Amino acid sequence: MRCRRNLLPSLFLILLFLLINPVVVFGEETKPPNSDVLFLYENLPAVTGTGIFDHDQLVLSAYSALVMDAATGQVLFAKNPHQARAIASTTKIMTALVAIECGNLNSATSVSQRAAGVEGSSVYLKPNEKLTLEQLLYGALMRSGNDACVAIAEQIAVREDIFVGFMNMKARQLGAKNTHFCNSNGLPNDHHYSSAYDLALITRAALKNPVFSRIVSTKTHVIPGTEGKRLLSNTNKMLWSYQGADGVKTGTTNAAGKCLVSSASRDGRRLIAVVLHSDDRWNESIKLLNYGFNRFEQRRVVDAGKTFASVEVRDGVLGRVPITVNRDVVVTVPIDRTGKLEQEVMLERKISAPVFPGQVVGKLQVLVEGQPVGGASLLTLQGTKKIPYYQSVWRRF
Repeated sequence: MRCRRNLLPSLFLILLFLLINPVVVFGEETKPPNSDVLFLYENLPAVTGTGIFDHDQLVLSAYSALVMDAATGQVLFAKNPHQARAIASTTKIMTALVAIECGNLNSATSVSQRAAGVEGSSVYLKPNEKLTLEQLLYGALMRSGNDACVAIAEQIAVREDIFVGFMNMKARQLGAKNTHFCNSNGLPNDHHYSSAYDLALITRAALKNPVFSRIVSTKTHVIPGTEGKRLLSNTNKMLWSYQGADGVKTGTTNAAGKCLVSSASRDGRRLIAVVLHSDDRWNESIKLLNYGFNRFEQRRVVDAGKTFASVEVRDGVLGRVPITVNRDVVVTVPIDRTGKLEQEVMLERKISAPVFPGQVVGKLQVLVEGQPVGGASLLTLQGTKKIPYYQSVWRRF
């Protein structure tokens, strides 16, 4: 009897220790100290790398050049991509993006004396002439009207300098680090510049807007004028000469040289090409787009909503719950090179109940030849309730 009394405190202390220190028993490994995240590395079927490859295969006169996959944002080729340069009328890509996001396409306003008198390329606006924002956007993007850009800026923000502040704010938001605007149309200014990479970033965001995408892919369009209709013909010759061409904007000044931001779509893929200060912007843009279409393909890694893996649940009715990704993960890979497409999974070792569907439990990153090219958040696909306390105690005991 005395022996049983002595055992009771010992059993109580053992049970209390197990409750306070939930080490793994019965042959399972103990959790390493200070390790709340499990790093897994899974090799997928061998494909090829991504990033900037084979510079020697593309010889370009352009001071800066780049081709980007519009869906994934991956750079497939680049030459001086982050070099800040004068960009001329390619500025109008940002002007249009900000105007579409901030304005009403159907709102009309009177053209100011200042807007009508702007120098350079023009759609020949007259003071007090009334046009809608949409009509001005056609004039700015198709015919590169400097006057239309100032009229747009004044319609949105009353003054052009205020509107330019919006443009710079949007550039920072998009991650365009080597960009600064001083006006809405790209007229020469020593402090007005961008880079091939930044222009591709801005264009990628703009092309997601259906209004912008529609306008820059239009070959001819008619808008009103004081002396009759204005027939606009797009300055981007790629729309007539390159299969799948659907944008975007030309630009020319003495400081910037001949510039072109172009886009084209084929077989469900869309590419963006940028050439700055090129001796032959049309053919060099075609070279970049052909390089992207012929040498790369898209590879689907994982689909949102499908079970990707599972995670262990502490004190849950279910011991494990399935996890998925928050979005489809698609990457662009070269066709003709051997390499590795890898998944790097950062996942909690064990999560505590209750668990709710859609709960973030980790992160997936996709790498090609060691370069991160895409990723997604890992979410629980199913939830589970917490078991009663007495069951938790018994399970641990």
